[in-house]
Amino acid sequence: MLDLNAELKQLDAEWEIIEEKKLRRTFSFKGFLKTMSFVNAVAWQANRLMHHPDMEVSFNKCTINITTHDEGNTLTAKDFQLAKVLDELI
Repeated sequence: MLDLNAELKQLDAEWEIIEEKKLRRTFSFKGFLKTMSFVNAVAWQANRLMHHPDMEVSFNKCTINITTHDEGNTLTAKDFQLAKVLDELI
């Protein structure tokens, strides 16, 4: 069984666990182009890992929601692995 709190402690402090089903973090940027550059980098990394998050994109923010859809929308090690990779993008 995955220890969610232990996994969360290995991530940036801005990540939160929502209803024990998904990881969420909002990233803020200084403008639209920086936001879109981040979104493209997330897409590339997610495709590389074959684990795709849900993203909410606005002018200077991107909220990432990660869950494992094919495991019934629960948190798995794959979710935390992707979150670690996304932390490295900033």
